Order: sequence, then structure tokens, then C-alpha cells
Amino acid sequence: MPFSSDLDNVDYPTYTTGQAAELLGVQQAFLHSLDTANLLRPHRSDGGHRRYSRRQLDRAARIRTLFDEGHSLAATARIIELQDELTATQAELAELRSRLGPERV
Repeated sequence: MPFSSDLDNVDYPTYTTGQAAELLGVQQAFLHSLDTANLLRPHRSDGGHRRYSRRQLDRAARIRTLFDEGHSLAATARIIELQDELTATQAELAELRSRLGPERV
């Protein structure tokens, strides 16, 4: 994959833990705790260092918002899971509707 397309790829592991923490306004320990809790699994470099994609930073921001609202770790994990399922289902429904055409919906 060419370098320029890596920059456009939301799943490309671009950010170090320090960079990710700075962008999110959190401590690095927060990101490590999400990894430990299996809420956010960063990519690992060949040297074993955590690397985060833009999609993972978006997820971490969602998790932080839920924590800031007072949700527990277990509740946050379930809310994120349900939100992701809903998003996937809505995308699937939109795809099915587009296949059927406007006259069948």
C-alpha cells in the first residue's frame, strides 16, 4: 500500500500512545487501562509498542465521554458494543434498501 493511502486509511496505526493521549487529553495510563480491559486493542509495532489508528482514537474518545458521564467500565463496554452493533445494522439496512430500490422500500 502506498504511503499516501496509509494516511487516508482510518485503520492505519499512526499514533503512538503519547500522541494518542495528547490528542484525546488523557493520561497514557488511561489508554493502557482500555487495552487491559479489552475495550481498545491497539496495534503493536515490531518492537511491541502500541500504535493507534484514527478509528481507535474515535472509540477511545467515545469511551472517555461515557466515563465522564459516570458510567462504569462494564456499562461503558456494553454501551459501546450496542452502539457499534446498531451502526453496523443501520449500514446493512441502508445497503439492503439501496439494492431493493426506492419503489420497494
